Amino acid sequence: MSDASGVESARPNGDSERHPLAMETLVALCASRGFIFPSSEIYGGVNGFWDYGPLGVELKNNVKAAWWQRVVRERQDVVGIDSAIICHPRTWEASGHVEHFSDPMVDCRACKKRFRADQLDEAGKCSAREGSSEHDFTEARDFNLMLQTQIGASLDATTAAYLRPETCQSIFNDFKRVREAARQKIPFGIAQIGKAFRNEITPRNFTFRSREFEQAEMEFFCHPSEREQWFEHWKEERLRFHRDLGFSPENLRTRSHGEDELAHYAKAAVDVDFRFPFGWQEIEGIHDRGDWDLSRHSEFSGKDLSVTDEVRKERYTPMVIETSVGVDRTCLALLVNAYAEETLDGGDTRTVMRFQPALAPIKAAVLPLSKKLAEPARAVHSDLQRCFNAFYDESGNIGRRYRRQDEVGTPFCVTYDFDSNEDGRVTVRERDSMEQRRVPVEGIVSYLRDRLEVAL
Repeated sequence: MSDASGVESARPNGDSERHPLAMETLVALCASRGFIFPSSEIYGGVNGFWDYGPLGVELKNNVKAAWWQRVVRERQDVVGIDSAIICHPRTWEASGHVEHFSDPMVDCRACKKRFRADQLDEAGKCSAREGSSEHDFTEARDFNLMLQTQIGASLDATTAAYLRPETCQSIFNDFKRVREAARQKIPFGIAQIGKAFRNEITPRNFTFRSREFEQAEMEFFCHPSEREQWFEHWKEERLRFHRDLGFSPENLRTRSHGEDELAHYAKAAVDVDFRFPFGWQEIEGIHDRGDWDLSRHSEFSGKDLSVTDEVRKERYTPMVIETSVGVDRTCLALLVNAYAEETLDGGDTRTVMRFQPALAPIKAAVLPLSKKLAEPARAVHSDLQRCFNAFYDESGNIGRRYRRQDEVGTPFCVTYDFDSNEDGRVTVRERDSMEQRRVPVEGIVSYLRDRLEVAL
């Protein structure tokens, strides 16, 4: 609702639903508003692959920028790289992926569908067997999750390669070069954000488990005597980062791995879990990988990756503390965490995405009260666009335009009305409280910037 000036008068009455949220509701909103939708959708999509639309790519880029700012730019002991997706095939022999990176797989002889053997309770009814709901499964066998490709024009075995299943191995490959070029001494870290690929048997839960995904990983190299203190340091740093993203405390937890869960080379591991509608699931892992990776790559490459400590007068292979966050999983968690349905005074309802302002895909929307005010309103929009992602909308009544911006999480709406020509002010409406304030046009950029540039 709005008054004669186009200023909204309804207010939230406190009746806000945050949970439970059906994934179908979120998936539908993501598709209709241009956050995320199936890849190759006009052909029916490809299972496990997703495209990020105009709003989704802004959200994802904001998450990556926040991570890079926190992990790389604000520290003197971490540097960044951007490595190739395809590594030398020996990389994956050294890492153990060729031999061990597999899931148990079964096929149904009747419906021809493929399932993970450890998830048969989720297989559902067989769609091909009349009079029976039971599948006709084969014996379980190992299925390597790496996606294979070919390098070059020939098709002989020497050209076989893999799309990387994780981004960290490239960091280990580049460790020596980066340390020397960046003039870094132990302890220090190498970070990167990039695509990874896993041929998942059963992709599921929207973008949570996909065949193509993005990781933000940091490998921190330290002396063996300091591995425990650095593990604790990074565990606290990473948990603080997720809290700063705006996750509700009841939706965030840490979980330490038991001894039976640890990889054979790991001394400790902690997951940062988020409470999705489908249960608690990991969005980031912090791992003490020991000297496994550098030792293995030294062995398989024939290159010595140990370092000399001039102070301690010793040569050693650094230990590795890893932080690995799923960018797509974090974006999905932010969408779940932000979603709310509210009942307003007067009985109207609205859907609102409560993103942190710094993460919101659109930071501000400029809404002229009438198309007759388009020229000065577009001038305000142009000024805002120079500083951050701003949107312009003159279609429909002002209340409906507010609702559209609430639904995509825009933290501020700027209304240019007929009084603006006289007093040189616009109305700024805040998303969560729906409070409105008159602000001078010449000060609108600094006014919004102060409220948007909150350090994460």
